[in-house]
Amino acid sequence: MTPPRTYTHPDADDLVLARVLYALSDPVRLEMVRRLASVEEADSLDLADDLPRSTLTYHTRILRENGVTFTRSQGRSCLISLRFDDAERRFPGLLKSLIVSLEEEHAGQGGVDRA
Repeated sequence: MTPPRTYTHPDADDLVLARVLYALSDPVRLEMVRRLASVEEADSLDLADDLPRSTLTYHTRILRENGVTFTRSQGRSCLISLRFDDAERRFPGLLKSLIVSLEEEHAGQGGVDRA
């Protein structure tokens, strides 16, 4: 049996605003963050519709390496959560404001969450 995959994450004190903003600068990753905001944890496959697995892996890696998300393995699944508390401590209001804006934009487009 193969041991579960482990992921590296930056320490909360090492989060850099420019890197967090870079991770949030892509529409696919913004949608992933919007979906994560409404759940405690999600399977990576539920975060984006119709993306090749390699593309999904790329985007989840960018979010993780830049301190926006936390990733853990459970069996064959890759479970992801927002590092909301860490981001709030380092950059007060950043994710909260972003999520409110994303939800307003999503609602204005008549979007339906398919996650």
